[in-house]
Amino acid sequence: MRFFSYESKFSQLLLKLCYACMLNILWFICSIPIFTIGASTTALYYTSLKIVRSEEGYVTTLFFRSFRENFRQATRLWLILLGFGLLLAGDGYILHYLRQSSSGTAAVIWTLVLAIVIAAAVLYVIELLYVFPLLASVRNTDRAMLKNAFLIGTHYLFATILIIVIHFAMFFAVVAWFTPLIIFGEGLCALISAWLLNGVLLSVSQAPEEAGEEKES
Repeated sequence: MRFFSYESKFSQLLLKLCYACMLNILWFICSIPIFTIGASTTALYYTSLKIVRSEEGYVTTLFFRSFRENFRQATRLWLILLGFGLLLAGDGYILHYLRQSSSGTAAVIWTLVLAIVIAAAVLYVIELLYVFPLLASVRNTDRAMLKNAFLIGTHYLFATILIIVIHFAMFFAVVAWFTPLIIFGEGLCALISAWLLNGVLLSVSQAPEEAGEEKES
């Protein structure tokens, strides 16, 4: 019977999967208006980090507390990043068309410009992956959040690659393998990512010159 006890690894795994399911549903519902995706993602990582640190209370209470407290700043950051992302996507589409419709020297030039845009898109993804977990952990200005998210993401490159792989693997599994896995979706990705980022964010939150004052629990 110890296999099914609350302290057993099996029971803890089931509990974490239940948390992932709950977080995914909360994140999805709160992201529906689109402009709230930033606040929803911040709340998702705030709760995930609490779970990883064994500080969890009621998942819904933690989620909506963070959603409410970080709504304004998370929304501002999200709208900034959304605008920049749309700009990159538009530039990429136009440059791809120009490259396809050109030849000779012009095609080479458009290819080089497109490569620069792709490189910028990679850096954009890094920024997007880190800014909301960082916002869930520390207090700082919008500019400092964007700067520190980029610096952390490029400094801890191995963790960044693993987080990208986790999200890609979940997407691939849902689309090409077993669609019902979508019930875990972003909730499970956030829990695994929070486990990877926990040490990084703790060290950052203890360095006020880098990331500002640690958020209160």
